Amino acid sequence: MNEFDRVIRDAVSRKDVPFVVATIGNRDGVLWSGVAGETSPGRPATMDTVFRIFSMTKAVGSTAAMILMDRGKLSPDATVESILPEFAELKVLESMGPDGPVLRAPRTKATVRHLATHTSGLAYEFWNAQVAKYMEVTQFPSILSGLRQSLKYPLQFDPGTAWDYGIGIDWLGQVVEKVDGRPVDRFVREEILEPLGMRDTRFEPDPAWGSRLAGVKIRGADGEFADFDIAPPPKPEFYGMGHALYSTAPDYMRFLRMYLNGGELDGKRILRSETIDALLENQIGSVQIPVLKTANPAVTADVELFPGLKKSHSMAFMRVDEDVPGGRCAGSQTWAGVLNTHFWFDRTANIAGLIMTQALPFADPRFMQTYAAFEQAAYEKELSRSAS
Repeated sequence: MNEFDRVIRDAVSRKDVPFVVATIGNRDGVLWSGVAGETSPGRPATMDTVFRIFSMTKAVGSTAAMILMDRGKLSPDATVESILPEFAELKVLESMGPDGPVLRAPRTKATVRHLATHTSGLAYEFWNAQVAKYMEVTQFPSILSGLRQSLKYPLQFDPGTAWDYGIGIDWLGQVVEKVDGRPVDRFVREEILEPLGMRDTRFEPDPAWGSRLAGVKIRGADGEFADFDIAPPPKPEFYGMGHALYSTAPDYMRFLRMYLNGGELDGKRILRSETIDALLENQIGSVQIPVLKTANPAVTADVELFPGLKKSHSMAFMRVDEDVPGGRCAGSQTWAGVLNTHFWFDRTANIAGLIMTQALPFADPRFMQTYAAFEQAAYEKELSRSAS
């Protein structure tokens, strides 16, 4: 498995990434794990390095909703306002006029499915310049403020008519709380983290982690990395299931392996296999996933995953709907966190991969080249194993 080590070590030596923790697994266990670089000066990366996983939290939040669907307690077609009446307050932002925002009532009602699939009309300011302008003009708080008010910025389109990446899963976490009755952090801990043995996955940093919690870097205009301070808000008014979690590569691989195993891991069942089969299918029909054009280049590059290939969205992940040459199979599921923590799992090929660092901008082309080389190595290795 030296090809994996070469990929991540070369990436660190070229300064494509400050450090890497990566792992490959399948239904039966972990096939390979490796590290390269230092998480902070004098502190080498280790397999128990702790990450701010930001939007990798979304898959966990969506899984919480899927558990309620599996138990017949939540319908994906329920309107959000029938569960959370305050959602009805949200309007569509048509434009930013000279006198301020121009708003109108939405022509369709957002459903739970729309929240889970980023088709609700909610969009992040990092990729949507109109949202960024609205927040600037109105002094509207970022979702990373941890304030409940930050949930209530306007929609960018009528629910179900388009795809744009935003805070839908933060609202979905509130749906889980309302339907189940437990705070979402307790629900996730009792129904997902503890059964899966994800002992290092937390909503608040553990003081015992100490130097295990990696530092964050940002690439400057000169191409060099500098220290950067960003983290989920501590003790927020609500835990946003779009961004709130800390985790490790071994913990998150257990989560992915549960999906490879049809909802079960080490005798602990999280979801019925038939529920997973249904909810990992395309949930957005003919709606297209566009290129995400950056509105803040320091935070994120443009994002276009698998150019030229058809993509859709399941109830918890982005799907690629065609085979990727040299890589994952059609139907594979994927997503990532803003500090360049990326994952995929491929139930057809029985493989899951994680490659993680803590650096901005998101989808930095130099990181994405490393990710592509890592995935290619994973499938070459699996093909050689199958041939032998």
